[in-house]
Amino acid sequence: MGQIEWAMWANEQALAAGLILLIGGVVGVAGQFKSWEFAAYGIAAGTFVILLEYPRGMRRKGTTMERPGQRFLAAVVKLFGPLTRNYYVRAILHACLAVPGGFILPTVLGTVNLGIASLIYLFAAVRNEEWNPIQALQPQKGQFGKSIHQPPTNPPPRPPAEHRRRPVDETGAVHVLATPVTLDSN
Repeated sequence: MGQIEWAMWANEQALAAGLILLIGGVVGVAGQFKSWEFAAYGIAAGTFVILLEYPRGMRRKGTTMERPGQRFLAAVVKLFGPLTRNYYVRAILHACLAVPGGFILPTVLGTVNLGIASLIYLFAAVRNEEWNPIQALQPQKGQFGKSIHQPPTNPPPRPPAEHRRRPVDETGAVHVLATPVTLDSN
């Protein structure tokens, strides 16, 4: 059984937390809650967390699927170097961002999720995981199509060779494929 990569779980949790924090902030400001300033903070913090967490990190195996449009944000996250690559820093950052959201009801759920993501990032940091950008796979020239000598002529599902239709030419004659015939002498 393989090792669990905790940073992937933390990334998904933090991205969901940022979205929930953003929505809770919008509800708090639009609903004119008391202390709506905390809800406005929730909008700003949620947006920041979403932008930070949208680019996925590369797995150790290298089999990570890229999110649509993540290359642009990954370049920005990569630009900040160890501040965004180190999961200890992310754990502390998410824990600090989560505190002010707990003072108003619409942002409490996002705050709890961000706190959980902070704990998972801390666990990933203890396991020596680090954020690395997903490298674009370079197509290898000349390798594609070498194993296929003649592509199939009919679409799948293909019947077995003995049940396929025999080719017919313009004169209407059926071409019989040469198959060895064995006769029993019984």
